[in-house]
Amino acid sequence: MPSTSVTVGSSVGLHARPAARSAAAAGGLGSTVTINGVDAASSLMIMTLGAKCGDTVEVAGEDQAAVDAIAALVAQDLDAA
Repeated sequence: MPSTSVTVGSSVGLHARPAARSAAAAGGLGSTVTINGVDAASSLMIMTLGAKCGDTVEVAGEDQAAVDAIAALVAQDLDAA
């Protein structure tokens, strides 16, 4: 199973908006992706991680392209205006 470690880039961590944007992207991939073992297609599950800006998380999944896509989102500041 492909996986990669990524540093959370959002200034608020993986909270409401960043979690929702990541979950929406993961849900549209047609492939299972997890962040630290929780379903990346669920914003609520992502928020339960309590990941803050600068924390390292593990993105894993069935498909390397899907893992890379979600890892790239996690690394961005998705809460920036």
